[in-house]
Amino acid sequence: MMKVGILGCGGMGTTHCLALKGVSKHYDLEVTALADCRTPYLEKAAAYWPEAQTYEYGMDLLEQEELDAVHICLPSYLHTDHAIKAMRKGVHVFIEKPVCLTMEECERLLEARKSAKGSIFVGQVVRFFDEYNYIKEIYQDKIFGNLEAINLQRLSGDVTWGFEDWFHKEEKSGTVITDLHVHDIDFLRYLLGEPDHIDDVMVREDKNGLIHHVLTSYRFGSVTATAEGMWDISAKLPFEAAFRAYFEKATVVYNSKNSPPLVVYKQDGTVHMPVFEREFEKEDKIAGINISDIGPYYTEIKYFVESVLKGEEPVKADLGEGIASVQLALKELKIAKNNFNKGKEEKG
Repeated sequence: MMKVGILGCGGMGTTHCLALKGVSKHYDLEVTALADCRTPYLEKAAAYWPEAQTYEYGMDLLEQEELDAVHICLPSYLHTDHAIKAMRKGVHVFIEKPVCLTMEECERLLEARKSAKGSIFVGQVVRFFDEYNYIKEIYQDKIFGNLEAINLQRLSGDVTWGFEDWFHKEEKSGTVITDLHVHDIDFLRYLLGEPDHIDDVMVREDKNGLIHHVLTSYRFGSVTATAEGMWDISAKLPFEAAFRAYFEKATVVYNSKNSPPLVVYKQDGTVHMPVFEREFEKEDKIAGINISDIGPYYTEIKYFVESVLKGEEPVKADLGEGIASVQLALKELKIAKNNFNKGKEEKG
């Protein structure tokens, strides 16, 4: 039996609990240990896995438990130390995105990886969405000719659910750029490789000086791209992920709020609405965050489990990929701050 531990039982940890419950119906695995410093969240997770040992702190769990794999679903600023501890323990590690927050942490993780016995996977879940994989497939196969431009959006209500309000502290979340916008950064890299140039990064700050809105433009060879990420001032704004991909012979439009969410508008005037056979259908708002569709999380966790069982590296979203996306996010953050400060100086 594959023994799994979950560090952090909040919104993302709950999502992992639900997805792992689904995966356990097809694979011999069990969540045998849970950690969270908040008793209500720990008890909620334990209701799914009543035989699991429970811990207040993740480090204690890693110290005392013998596991095959661990899922790190803690706040972002806690990822690196726990991941390195797990690597040294020799277990397989699933780290939620962003894998880390600073260049120093990138270097520490890569160094620890050199001696790690287990595989390391980063939860860049957009790589497992059917609609985004559809774009990747038609881009690679040139079904509608060359891709000319792509615009992406990821918009959320205010992130009020974080433990001790960690989202609103730059040193703990890295701002909206590293926390939310990194999804689209990662997908652009997954689709097009590294950008040749970042043309511009425009941001807005909230009343406390935290960047909560970003719009970045890039060039990938002949392809132009933009990506917008936002934490709104209102917690009630519904979450929305969207893209428009402009090919020579069709425009593909996706919006998570629409039904159907994906529509292909062809050059000849016809309209196609691709239908995907979902691997796992489950809508659940119990996590209390801007996630209700558990399906893609099930798919990525199943991929991780299968990689572990086969003794293969999870190359679709390994540590190197997760770190490269963080590094690009940090580059954007640096450009954004320079631009923002320059704008202030010019106004002053």
